[in-house]
Amino acid sequence: MLKFIIDTQLPPLMAEVLKSKGYDAIHTTFFPNGQFLNDSEIRQSALDEHRIIITKDKDFLDYYLVKGAPPKVLLLETGNTKNKELLDIIRKNIRNIEHLFESSSLVVLQKSNIYSY
Repeated sequence: MLKFIIDTQLPPLMAEVLKSKGYDAIHTTFFPNGQFLNDSEIRQSALDEHRIIITKDKDFLDYYLVKGAPPKVLLLETGNTKNKELLDIIRKNIRNIEHLFESSSLVVLQKSNIYSY
């Protein structure tokens, strides 16, 4: 089963949506001082707990491209979308996301496309 850590700028409800689909998911705001976690702390938590980082932050992509995996990253390139639309995109694509992470450490999810590196 995939385990996720959801970056601060994404809605905490995303963790509940993923949990309802059977995944282990936590939002950074559930950590002490979670809204102030920096990228390196999120990466370390992902490594310690074997979680995939879900983020819109391109800094995680840059780090991944320079350092390689781990940790695994699900990069959301959905632009400015309302939370409901974003959560619907996640719901619609979660099985494809899971499949791509079987052979990849970086998955990019767009509104109408999904691919891995």
